Amino acid sequence: MQPRPPRAAREIRSLINSRGENIETGPVRLYTKDHAWILVTAGTRARIGISDFAQKELGEIAYVELPKPGKRLVRGEVGCTVDSMKTSSEIYCPVSGTVVEVNSPVETEENCGLINSDPLGSGWLFELEMENPSELDYLLAEKDYLAFVQGN
Repeated sequence: MQPRPPRAAREIRSLINSRGENIETGPVRLYTKDHAWILVTAGTRARIGISDFAQKELGEIAYVELPKPGKRLVRGEVGCTVDSMKTSSEIYCPVSGTVVEVNSPVETEENCGLINSDPLGSGWLFELEMENPSELDYLLAEKDYLAFVQGN
């Protein structure tokens, strides 16, 4: 049996409309303790990337291996791999679902730097159709993620 979701995540999820926007503040980005983020873009479709903290820790991104569209991923499973000049890092999928789109430009040597320059925007990695949106309840709100990072 899984533990009850953090109260902050439950409260945020209750404010999300069908377009993935907070009724009060607009789009809501949630985070994992593994430094991935997820942004619900429409209904059950969600975009996934890595946090600014993660890209700074990795350093200059040199190569990205993205999942193929149609691939089913389970929450906590490796979704893709990001290689930098320092290290290689597996990016774990924050929710279960099927990959519907990848950000192909970041797979090229010329554009993988988008992950460094704009990790929360044009440096996103892939989108999936979520199987179980209630898995969002187990993720961290931005303020909680930032407190987690500062505590590390």
